Amino acid sequence: MMTNLFSVFDPSTSIFSLSLNWLSSFIGLLLIPYMYWLLPNRFSFLWNKILSTLHKEFKTLLGTTGHPGSTFIFVSLFSLIMFNNFMGLFPYIFTSTSHLTLTLTLALPLWLSFMLYGWINHTQHMFAHLVPQGTPGVLMPFMVCIETISNFIRPGTLAVRLAANMIAGHLLMTLLGNTGPSMNLLMLNILIITQIALLTLESAVAIIQSYVFAVLSTLYSSEVN
Repeated sequence: MMTNLFSVFDPSTSIFSLSLNWLSSFIGLLLIPYMYWLLPNRFSFLWNKILSTLHKEFKTLLGTTGHPGSTFIFVSLFSLIMFNNFMGLFPYIFTSTSHLTLTLTLALPLWLSFMLYGWINHTQHMFAHLVPQGTPGVLMPFMVCIETISNFIRPGTLAVRLAANMIAGHLLMTLLGNTGPSMNLLMLNILIITQIALLTLESAVAIIQSYVFAVLSTLYSSEVN
């Protein structure tokens, strides 16, 4: 009996006090680099096409002031999050991106490095960002407070958005799946169709959320240049 609905997301499988559930995040080290030592196939060509498209888009978002090669950080971030999101769709595999432990680990260092770089190297530019252009003089103190707060909650919103979207879909699928044994044959067929539709939706969410995380990180980094 579950103590609460979210206990299904607790990493409980362990050997020698080492949680095995987090190992799903490291399987990519075995699967992703295969294109370096196997003959190219259709999947590797498609994946390279996706990565090159992302590289061009992130380069456009960063603008001319972006450092060369900085897009590879965000392309790698997209690949990591999307891989972990898809791994969580398989049965009996723990969804690591549904925990703030992982999402905050990705969001906080990125945001902190952007802030440190911006305030140390472009201090006047960062102060200018606190007051949007065209703000009346009376509202300037309030705008500084609002912009400062919105700046501080950025890593939290990045992390919570990703984790909440992953939890919501998996929790709905878990709740619907638990009602299966008590249903008749007709309702069971409807339930299976609903679960397949939800699985398709979750596949789309896995791609969209990884893309949103990477794009927002790129936009935050472009503001400090």
